[in-house]
Amino acid sequence: MTTPWGEFALTRFPEDPRDRLRAWDASDEYLLRHLAQERVPLSGTVVAVGDRWGALVTALAEHGPTQITDSHLTQEATRANLARHGVEPGAVGLLTTQDPPPDRVDVLLVRVPKSLALLEDQLLRLAPAVHAGTVVVGTGMVKEIHTSTLQLFERILGPTRTSLAEKKARLIFCTPDPALERPASPWPYVYTLPDGIGPAAGGTVVNHAGVFCADRLDIGTRFFLGHLPGSGGRRVVDLGCGNGVVGTAVALADPEAEVLFVDESFQAVASAEATYKANGVPGHAEFRVGDGLDGVPSGSVDLVLNNPPFHSHQATTDATARRMFTGARRALRPGGELWVIGNRHLGYHVTLRRIFGNSRLVASDSKFVVLKAVKR
Repeated sequence: MTTPWGEFALTRFPEDPRDRLRAWDASDEYLLRHLAQERVPLSGTVVAVGDRWGALVTALAEHGPTQITDSHLTQEATRANLARHGVEPGAVGLLTTQDPPPDRVDVLLVRVPKSLALLEDQLLRLAPAVHAGTVVVGTGMVKEIHTSTLQLFERILGPTRTSLAEKKARLIFCTPDPALERPASPWPYVYTLPDGIGPAAGGTVVNHAGVFCADRLDIGTRFFLGHLPGSGGRRVVDLGCGNGVVGTAVALADPEAEVLFVDESFQAVASAEATYKANGVPGHAEFRVGDGLDGVPSGSVDLVLNNPPFHSHQATTDATARRMFTGARRALRPGGELWVIGNRHLGYHVTLRRIFGNSRLVASDSKFVVLKAVKR
């Protein structure tokens, strides 16, 4: 990535030489060029929200910026990119979306996320730290910035306008208005599960902003809940747990089960823990933010339940699913099972056969399939 601060070799996390997706795009470059051309003062507190793989804070490392991200993978990529360029540990602040933000922000850089809810939550959390002199610049590809995006900046921070597009990227300029009466945050959002979905029926879901299907049970999870195994053994993993509904349903059905909730999203794991506690489950649970099943001992798990994502930001990819399936096979004991819910067209049965040597259809409808693979 070529910037006014130099050239930077950047990678995503985990590093994969076969991965052709870059760790930056034209919107990162556009924002950095703007900061240099306009001579935006960077001597105060610089905060970068949603910096996807650390491109912004790596380029601006000499100014001691703080990154705020919902993604464990982003944090790991950022650490690796900073280390690659000789930045001392601690020179750049690394915060999660669940951490208290800085008390004062002089320059706020916002990489527009896919989730409008997450953007709303983060702007509301940062608004008290923004003052009349704060420079606020957002960035994203044209397809990521909508009228609703601009309205959110305007409603929470102040008057907002956009730049001309360059290389299909656009900037957002916002002038903070300290006198603005900001709305109360609706997050986390709490709702009740419907009847007819098994042990979790009538239960409570707590969703932090940015977690999939914030205000209702999505149809894929609903289908999965109706076809979970009757008994999963002692050690169960809700892999890519989201708001934790699936793992909570397992724990409600079998209080003896030990359920591990894992997700790379800090918002998701916070949601899963809140959902689990809201339902008064008597069993034992662990909540972990991480890269799939890394750190889980090999052969230590009886059952893995998984609804893998098939997007990495705006890119469609099966790389995450493949890594999840491979990690599950390692973590499962012989005879342990991986159960997967997915859209029919994704062809997960083929991937499972390659990794496990077997795959069985448990249930299907016009849109979804539930598949099972057994570790031999």
